Amino acid sequence: MPWQIGPFTRPSEFNPLIRPRPESVFDCPLTGGPVYWEALHTFNPAAAVYRGKVYLLYRAEDASGEMQIGGHTSRLGLATSSDGLRFKREPAPVLFPAKDGQKGREWPGGCEDPRLVEAPDGRFILTYTQYNRQAVRLAVAESRDLRHWVKHGPAFAGTAFGELNCKSGCIVSKVEEGRLLAAKIDGRYWMYWGEGSVRVATSPDLFHWSPVVGKDGEPVSMLSPRQGHFDSDLAEGGAAAVLTHDGIVVFYNGKNATDSRRDPALPAGIYCGGQALFDAGDPARLLSRPEEPFFKPEMPWEKTGQYKDGTTFIEGLVRFRDRWYLYYGCADSFVGVAISGQ
Repeated sequence: MPWQIGPFTRPSEFNPLIRPRPESVFDCPLTGGPVYWEALHTFNPAAAVYRGKVYLLYRAEDASGEMQIGGHTSRLGLATSSDGLRFKREPAPVLFPAKDGQKGREWPGGCEDPRLVEAPDGRFILTYTQYNRQAVRLAVAESRDLRHWVKHGPAFAGTAFGELNCKSGCIVSKVEEGRLLAAKIDGRYWMYWGEGSVRVATSPDLFHWSPVVGKDGEPVSMLSPRQGHFDSDLAEGGAAAVLTHDGIVVFYNGKNATDSRRDPALPAGIYCGGQALFDAGDPARLLSRPEEPFFKPEMPWEKTGQYKDGTTFIEGLVRFRDRWYLYYGCADSFVGVAISGQ
């Protein structure tokens, strides 16, 4: 499709960008002792450009809990790069469960799967998943330097959906002065969110969000699973949505079903990356949705890891030095990058 961003190619000499680092240790405020916080898996990154560098916030899992997906504690680590490819990692996580007002929502599961966007005033807005091993909440935090964060709690607090199990918030942005900045449409900010089906919400300030609802009072689905396609089991918000001259390009992750609904050309259960186009004047109106994924697991590190069926789980996108850099999680185990010159 001519409106799609890409194509993307993998610089093989740099992938995977980030792997588990067993020696990283910090003093956890909740356990009261040292924790090897990125010993097991490092994956699902958010990305932003700040002071001429690419910053990655990536999900890191320690080796606590049961050896199964969701059984460990997740924290967010920070890595920086001058070229978008060679990253220097901070020794300690920058966002993690702590003795604060969000502890009940974040402990012991942690802080997961971040997405980033820069606000017009220079603040960075983070959407992430709070997980206490009983419920998941889409939450918001803010920072001026990407190292020190203020948590604002669930994105839908104060609405009828404040306790809704939900995740994966991707805020609409636009390219301005070489960076992706949050963009208002019709006086509001917009966010595509959700796992299963992708929905949409609006906000006056990037912190307080309200889902767009239908006549039944429930959040309206914008992208739902399609039988026989790469997204036959679920569609889930991906990297930042981008406002272009064609419309809003929404990056999303699609999971292939494991039953008769699946795309038989792809492995069962695999996660691939998709793009969809929405109307810039009406962000709830879908214009185009290709039949095929634009990005899928191909390399060994994308097919082998904690998630056995393979993932290229897209969560980070930046415009850097006139190129697109796409950062993604590989099989729930590593961080990868792909680049497009368009």
